[in-house]
Amino acid sequence: MPKQHPSSLHNRALDLLAEGRSVKDVAAELHLSRTTVYRWRHAYAHMTAHQFGSRRTPSELSAARARIAELESELRAHRRLAELLNDVVPPKGGSRPSR
Repeated sequence: MPKQHPSSLHNRALDLLAEGRSVKDVAAELHLSRTTVYRWRHAYAHMTAHQFGSRRTPSELSAARARIAELESELRAHRRLAELLNDVVPPKGGSRPSR
């Protein structure tokens, strides 16, 4: 049966990995096997991907939402401009219809 580690150790390992530390360094510092740290990292990535859709930080998500809002606003402006141009400039009447 696998050895049970306290959740505080598990959380500490994940925090160190999130800081950019290597699996090798984290395993050495916390006196764990590399396999254990790899498994914990993989399980966390799998859990968060299914739970939140991706491993994004709150700041990345808020920046993405702001960018989406900006692009949607720009798209509305372009659509409105296209409507206005259709009212003012009629399409060419003498051109051949497309196939």
